[in-house]
Amino acid sequence: MKRTLSVLGPAVAALCLVFAGGCDQENKTIKIASQSPLSGSQSAIGADIKNSAQLAMGQLSEPLTKMGFKVELVPFDDQANPDTGVANAKAIVSDPAVLGLIAHYNSGVCIPSSEEYHSANLCAVSPGTTNPRITDRGYPEMNRVCGRDDVQGAVGADFAKSLGIKTVWVLSDKGAYGQGIASYFKKEAEGKGIKVLGVTDTDEKDNFDAILSPILSAKPDTIYFGGMFDHTAVFYKQAREKGYKGVFLTCDGLDSSDATKIAGRALTDGLGTYYSSTVGPPQSYPNTAKFIADFKAKYGNTPEPFCAQSYDAMAMLLKAVESAAKANNGKLPSRVEVCKALRAIQNYPGITGTITLNGKGDLSMNKYFILKVASSDPLKWSENKIIYTVDIAPPQ
Repeated sequence: MKRTLSVLGPAVAALCLVFAGGCDQENKTIKIASQSPLSGSQSAIGADIKNSAQLAMGQLSEPLTKMGFKVELVPFDDQANPDTGVANAKAIVSDPAVLGLIAHYNSGVCIPSSEEYHSANLCAVSPGTTNPRITDRGYPEMNRVCGRDDVQGAVGADFAKSLGIKTVWVLSDKGAYGQGIASYFKKEAEGKGIKVLGVTDTDEKDNFDAILSPILSAKPDTIYFGGMFDHTAVFYKQAREKGYKGVFLTCDGLDSSDATKIAGRALTDGLGTYYSSTVGPPQSYPNTAKFIADFKAKYGNTPEPFCAQSYDAMAMLLKAVESAAKANNGKLPSRVEVCKALRAIQNYPGITGTITLNGKGDLSMNKYFILKVASSDPLKWSENKIIYTVDIAPPQ
């Protein structure tokens, strides 16, 4: 009998870990993972998203440590690549100590990776993925603290109409985010009487000569590009070099100081560059002053866009784990319990505002922005001028 127990004991312990919270455990480590691009052309934002989550964990995990838990951030580099994101997701969900996730900057990475989180019941909060599919599938694990592209597209089209734009050429970078936001903008623009002279989907990154020729011949009032800054800024730079003087209009994929490192004065020349965004600059929110100061002191730079949202995403996850642990008599909660606790949080006082998630995992109300690039100096990106803001609830 003693020999039989010695075999079953480790097996039972292993099952306890797998079902995190199903048994009393000596191991009280809680891990929150993150996935963002820590290398490659989008690493400036990806690293700041990770750093903001780390800052929040350091400042807000005391209630859990007082309960006897050790709390750790486990960062993963998704490289803005769907295959890498999915491979990382498999590794993340295989660790039973991981009870939550700061989930991606890129929608095209988040959507396939989220199938792994859904299968493993892992609660994820995204600071920056805006494609409607993130939450429209109804997965109880998927949440975000930013807005949606179907709304953002309409906001961009409304602004184009207010500028007196009559014609537009629409491009996308073929990614889930870029194609999505471009299609929403196109639909709304046409509905407002703006004539779409052409549509181009391209995965070109370096030489846009062949694409620019028909666009320049058509002479649209504005060129709308749905995509990330490492593609959009290159295109806009080459368009200016080819003589385009009209308005550039785009989306929050442009929202990185690296855009001006790439395009320089091309973004401020001509009639300028405007972009819609599902989030504002960190300083545009009433309660971010301390966050910005603490971030600068710890990491040496002004936080990039989506970083205040990453701070709030971590804050919400920590609060959900805390609530679930208290409901579990101080024991490590299960992943399912954390998911339920997160959706149950009402009117959370985040640094970006009061946060309540709806039944899909979207913000019950989100502020959308139109901004104009103010300077070709990357250090002044945070000074981009806010043209207007509007509060809009998500589609039901």
